[in-house]
Amino acid sequence: MPVHLTVQPGAQDYPLCTALLGQRSRWLLQHIGRGEDTASVILMDDADISHYNAMYRRRQGPTNVLSFPAAREMALPAGGLPGAELGDILISVDTAAREAAIAGVSLHHRLTELIIHGLLHLLGMDHERSEEEARRMQQQEKQLFRDLANSEPSGRKTMPHLAVNVDHIATIREARGIAEPDPVLAAGICELAGAEGIVVHLREDRRHIQDRDVRLLRRTVKTKLNLEMAAAKEIIEIALDIHPDMITLVPEKRKELTTEGGLDVIANEKKLKKTIARMHKARIPVSIFIDPDAEQIEAAREVGATFVELHTGRYCDATDEKQRDREFRLIEQSAELAFESGLRVNAGHGLDYRTTARVAALPTIEELSIGHAIISRAVLVGLDRAVREMLALVRG
Repeated sequence: MPVHLTVQPGAQDYPLCTALLGQRSRWLLQHIGRGEDTASVILMDDADISHYNAMYRRRQGPTNVLSFPAAREMALPAGGLPGAELGDILISVDTAAREAAIAGVSLHHRLTELIIHGLLHLLGMDHERSEEEARRMQQQEKQLFRDLANSEPSGRKTMPHLAVNVDHIATIREARGIAEPDPVLAAGICELAGAEGIVVHLREDRRHIQDRDVRLLRRTVKTKLNLEMAAAKEIIEIALDIHPDMITLVPEKRKELTTEGGLDVIANEKKLKKTIARMHKARIPVSIFIDPDAEQIEAAREVGATFVELHTGRYCDATDEKQRDREFRLIEQSAELAFESGLRVNAGHGLDYRTTARVAALPTIEELSIGHAIISRAVLVGLDRAVREMLALVRG
């Protein structure tokens, strides 16, 4: 392994995707022609990096990254000899997280920038030597980051799509047992307002969306129809018959008010594999609604899903900023992990006009599925305006 990446105890509270960071580090070494060399990346907290900053640079307090080239210790040419140890890159995840929040980027984005910065130091560059070298080093950092981004799988979007769930239009209709309001008409209004997808959940108990709605939506939706469903025999047959643009497999309980969590892919592996195989044969892409969890992501990939939709409910329901930040980091890390695993990534559940923008800024997420917040807002300002206001947040 050309890159040795370790996480010290002080940084283990962060949901870091070491596989992703290691993969990016190895790609960078290969890209700059040092694929045979080795380097060490050590992720730590502010307290630990402050210790090294004081010991080796005579500076108090934390910094974001420190580099210790092996060439300096061994009197070798800059960058060492082929197959040599380049040195150590020390990064404070505490500082990186603060910088990521200020810059409005993901933690893994900022950590990647710091790995690049540290790597250039190991190769002999030093921005403190002169303004000219600082300028050249900054240009090199930006170019390497662009090259890395361009090398990663296609599908990354700077702005996710907004897909509107119109289930609760049907909820209002079913409360009176009459024909209005019509979710099919509502879907058309959402599309005219700029929504790039329509989502409906055809439940086994038919508590809101009905078979008639799904069949009419299949004929009228101009963007993309996403059918949420349990892997139940009756619903599977309906999906295969109407052929939506995609399906999202979700857990379903009879007495729940709304979906209460992600689908346990591991526990339902055999059933899901069979369902997904049938959908793939019919050329219907499959997404699985899961909690932001590394094991569920890996299981989703193994059963053949094309997408995962990350459950954002715990993030949206957080009662304080510390808890919300922790849940957001789980979503961020999971989105990156799923993306790098070859899965396409959507997100949804509980997102509203306060919580959406932060998730929409994650570069690996393609689509946000939002329903209740938009329909609730529509009661006060109208559906067209409610969709447009949410689009403004998504497109940020």
